[in-house]
Amino acid sequence: MNPTSPSSPSSSLSPSPLPVRASSLRLRLLAGTLAWVLLSVALAGWGLHALFREHIEQQLQAQLVLELDALSGNLDWNAAQARPQVEPLADARLEQPLSGLYWQIDRLGSAPQPALARSRSLWDQTLALPDSAPDYPAQGYRLLHLQDAQGHRLLAVARRLQLPDEGAPLLRLTVAGDEALLAEPLQRFTRLLLLALAMLALGLGLAVVLQLQLALRPLALLRDRLAQVRAGQARQLQGPLPRELQPLVDEFNHVLQENADMVERARTQAGNLAHAVHTPLSVLANAAAQDHSALAQLVAEQVASARRQVDWHLARARAAAAVRATGLATPVLAPLQALLRTMERLHAARGVRFDLAEPAQACSFRGEAQDLYELLGNLLDNAGKWASQRVQVQVWRVPQTSAADPPHGRSGALLCIDIDDDGPGIPPAERARMFERGTRLDESRPGSGLGLSIVRALAETYGGSVQALASPLGGARLRLQLPASLPDPPGDRLR
Repeated sequence: MNPTSPSSPSSSLSPSPLPVRASSLRLRLLAGTLAWVLLSVALAGWGLHALFREHIEQQLQAQLVLELDALSGNLDWNAAQARPQVEPLADARLEQPLSGLYWQIDRLGSAPQPALARSRSLWDQTLALPDSAPDYPAQGYRLLHLQDAQGHRLLAVARRLQLPDEGAPLLRLTVAGDEALLAEPLQRFTRLLLLALAMLALGLGLAVVLQLQLALRPLALLRDRLAQVRAGQARQLQGPLPRELQPLVDEFNHVLQENADMVERARTQAGNLAHAVHTPLSVLANAAAQDHSALAQLVAEQVASARRQVDWHLARARAAAAVRATGLATPVLAPLQALLRTMERLHAARGVRFDLAEPAQACSFRGEAQDLYELLGNLLDNAGKWASQRVQVQVWRVPQTSAADPPHGRSGALLCIDIDDDGPGIPPAERARMFERGTRLDESRPGSGLGLSIVRALAETYGGSVQALASPLGGARLRLQLPASLPDPPGDRLR
């Protein structure tokens, strides 16, 4: 029982669809904020890592300067051996081979001699230093970057020293440390930094998600209230909303009010037109009833035809105005039960029974109550004329299954009403033609041929449909599909 997609001339009332962005506002905000958070955390991590590396390099440099000062203080010149004499330094790593901390003394001047003395930690290596250069400061030291025989990078401090002993040459004292000494504390700091930054990024990410959830919650609330207006539970958007959304709500309520006023004016004009037309028609009908001439009979027939045409066009105009309105919701079961009782009395002479099949779902029609009476009344009256003994009505609600947008922008559930009779039925070739204006499949039955055409026009105006099918009772089934209002108002329950 898939809903059909009727083609309606009133589809011009449907607004042209606006271009829809496939991306989600929530996802766009979340992606942008998280990208900025991750970039900020990464930059902070890089900066902290660089600062800590610079800090421990300065610590290593300060330690090397202390060792250089200690080496200068423990140095004497042995004139007999023509070489420097160095007292042992306090750092035990200088005595441990290839420990990463080294010192070396070179002779400068007219008879230069590299590695005149060196620490035990150098073992059989020497420090490859540049030749004497004029940029050694008279006081202090010079910072050097060296490389040992194994390819390790060394950070070194060097100074030139002239001992006061007689015959002592100009010396260059160098203390070097392997930059690998920086690796262990740097690795420990990097691990802790990464852990802390990961926890910070996770916390900021959760905070962003929570903030977006709270910030966009009013939009979800606004959507729910719009759905209530559309479902007929409210006439306007009500309730407190953030100040940023309140102007939008006020403008939307203003549009809703203008729309309601326009619909009310259309109804008033339709009523005025009906009154203005029916009054002269009634006068003509009364005048023709008092005369039995051929002219009077012709006038009576034309007046009756004019009344039917006026009723048909006014029904269409009223339904078109109701389609543009919002907040309409008409319960179905109570009007349907009243019509069933009325039709059973109307067709009591033929003994036709009208009943409602169980279970009947409590549904609401998204439209005017008088239009619902018009639709159901015409269909039930038509079924009663053709039924032999029984007319049965079924009511249920089905979801919208069409992939395309339904007419007039309607969406959601459809209200389905099946009216079955046990009459002779309708041949398949005649089922579509029976809804045309003025068409009567059997001239022996009373009617004008406009009732079913009015039903189709009203149903299509609301974005619904009506079709004839075969009935399990043996006769015809007229299926009416209309937009349903969700959820149903309380109290619309079958008792």
